Amino acid sequence: MDWYKWGMAGLALTLPVVLWDLFSRRPRGPGDPHANWVQTAWLVMLVCAFGLLLKITGFSEILLLACILTGLVVLWDWSRRGKKEARKIETAWLEISRSFFPVILVVFVVRSFLYEPFKIPSGSMIPTLLVGDFILVNKFTYGIRLPVTNEVVIPVSKPQRGDVVVFKYPEDPSTDYVKRLIGLPGDTVMYEGKRLTINGIPVPTTPDGSFGYVEDGLNYANFEQWKEKMGSAEHHVINLGEQPPVFLDEVHHFPDRSDCHYDDGGFTCKVPEGHYFMMGDNRDRSSDSRYWGFVPEKNLVGKAQVIWMNFRDFKRVGTVIH
Repeated sequence: MDWYKWGMAGLALTLPVVLWDLFSRRPRGPGDPHANWVQTAWLVMLVCAFGLLLKITGFSEILLLACILTGLVVLWDWSRRGKKEARKIETAWLEISRSFFPVILVVFVVRSFLYEPFKIPSGSMIPTLLVGDFILVNKFTYGIRLPVTNEVVIPVSKPQRGDVVVFKYPEDPSTDYVKRLIGLPGDTVMYEGKRLTINGIPVPTTPDGSFGYVEDGLNYANFEQWKEKMGSAEHHVINLGEQPPVFLDEVHHFPDRSDCHYDDGGFTCKVPEGHYFMMGDNRDRSSDSRYWGFVPEKNLVGKAQVIWMNFRDFKRVGTVIH
């Protein structure tokens, strides 16, 4: 379904009604016989407009815009209270703003500063996160950040190796990725023979059976499963023994690539200051820092904490993410 065409069609149908509502001289208020369908036209137009804006900007920016616009309308409405002529003006856009501003404000504050939900779209973090998992991301763990700019204004804590992090993809910041943080600023990350070494110290890894799942195309794949330990926490990773650690022809020309060395056995990267190195737990089915480079600190969104829903497997609901 082409949502862009549906959005344009919705605007084309509702915009004439909205313009008529703005400039008509008909009586307003409870006795207005056109009130219901005019209000419906306003709602449809706003939904279509914000949906089309998603093509050129992010949801956070749209939410901020909606909060500002409805807030200004509510402020104007409050400033005119007590005036006799104000009671005669009860337009659809005024009613919509009064109704939706508190909801938009609460969603904006929670989503910008506290928690944000995400859906896992790919298998790059299997077996930790499965396709269809809905996760809750703590937005303040790495500091209180300004909306849109994502600049830290109140530091809280620093990211740690082993954290499962949601961040804005460096090559397209409008897209969110989720990976495991492997390398901190200044770390030297080496991945040779499917084993990680950080700053010359091998990451403790032990075999833990196998893990199988159905990939795209209904092909069943069986992977080697391992336990990795970073700090005090353990997590599982999977890989295919016969696949190389990195496909050299798929490595991008990313900033600071000169700090990395690639060969048939794997790679070694020195993480620049202010950046992080990310990898998926599904090591041979993950597009991550080994291919597109380091993640700037300003791109961090938050730490994945819990799976709050999975409609395919309700047993996963409430699972804490390690």
